Amino acid sequence: MPTTLSSREFNQDVGRAKKAAQHGPVFITDRGQPSHVLLTIAEYRRLAGKGMSLAEAVGDPNPDADFEFGPPRLRNSSFKPADFD
Repeated sequence: MPTTLSSREFNQDVGRAKKAAQHGPVFITDRGQPSHVLLTIAEYRRLAGKGMSLAEAVGDPNPDADFEFGPPRLRNSSFKPADFD
């Protein structure tokens, strides 16, 4: 269950905010508007998750994908194929 504290309340009792964060996000307001959120590090890491690597992003497409990707071939005389001999 989220808790809301004003910036003043937060500054006066950080311990209370940290305890409340154990039970859910703590919204900190500035002039009545949410300005920050306090989370436990475990919750932050859960929300941040492990991002997708570039290799995963450009790897084999999902077989259920509803589009095909076929970039045009470059036709430029300044590019030469690699010579591996």
